Amino acid sequence: MKRLFTLVLAALIGCGQLLYGQVFTEASDLTLVGKLMPTPNPYHRVDTVKYKGFTKGENLQVRCPAGVAVAFKTNSTTIWAKAVGDLQFNTRNTMTLAYTGFDLYIRKDGEWLWAGADCQRPKEPEKAVAIVKNMAPGVERECLLYLPMYSDVSSVVIGIDEGCYIKPMENPFRHRVAIFGSSYTQGISVSRSGMAYPSQFSRHTGIQMLNLGCSGNCKMQPYFADVLADVEADAFVFDSFSNPDAKMIQERLFPFIERMQAAHPGKPLIFQQTIYRERRNFNTEVEATEAAKQHMADSLMKIAVKKYKDVYFIQTNATSKLHETSVDGTHPDDYGYYLWSRSIEKPILRILRKYGLK
Repeated sequence: MKRLFTLVLAALIGCGQLLYGQVFTEASDLTLVGKLMPTPNPYHRVDTVKYKGFTKGENLQVRCPAGVAVAFKTNSTTIWAKAVGDLQFNTRNTMTLAYTGFDLYIRKDGEWLWAGADCQRPKEPEKAVAIVKNMAPGVERECLLYLPMYSDVSSVVIGIDEGCYIKPMENPFRHRVAIFGSSYTQGISVSRSGMAYPSQFSRHTGIQMLNLGCSGNCKMQPYFADVLADVEADAFVFDSFSNPDAKMIQERLFPFIERMQAAHPGKPLIFQQTIYRERRNFNTEVEATEAAKQHMADSLMKIAVKKYKDVYFIQTNATSKLHETSVDGTHPDDYGYYLWSRSIEKPILRILRKYGLK
């Protein structure tokens, strides 16, 4: 009789009231979204054993799960997370919360509502952290947990209350749009890992972005083209004019386009103009360099969109009239990335619709 009473009580008040401990599930056993391609380590974006040519820094960057998130359902009142691997705790212009932390969104009334963020502590990297807690019991929630932006992880586990459940959910985003870009695309200077503009774009539009942002290293290199040639995607977006100088843009753009078209005939290739960097406001040398890059991109893309089928050029904006959205004169803050995401939303959606991608 006592056992029956206990079981009934548990069913009535929900698992959150019977917290005896934590139960952990490997994130890769759930649903990973934003994955560029299959890799032996499920949290890497590129298999660096298969693809060669990367510098030491690039090799690390393509292993970091920037833009990758875990989609799952749970009725737990608390959600923990822990990563194991090379956690990058130190940086000058980006919060540790983004570099090595988790960023959680829960769907409410059809929208992704921010729910919590946290990161493991440098002195206690082995301990899980509670991303959100004290939620109402007995409610199933659809969750989207972004992984650390700049850490090479071998394992990610998600914890729930003992007695509750966690299960994969269907990918909440549609289509596959690969995006290759600079530190902007990777998300440098964001406060949380889910605030990079491709991730914001996905949450706003429902279009899945596959992030291959590599800080300082998006220069249309042939070995990156080799990776992109093997990516299965419906469309490709490029932030490819932010890192190279004007001369490099001139030398590499057309061969890069031709390589992409040979690998992905009939797929839209959407190039973005680089954003305005606030360091040029008063620095005449930076102004000259940035103006030359933008002028070269403008002039060559006018030719490219006529010369090549399925090639497009769109403009970007990541700043306000007073240029107050910059963190360090180069990278936008969260609001700047929000402006960037919104500035490209209509142009990209318009192009995708031409290819039946709605």
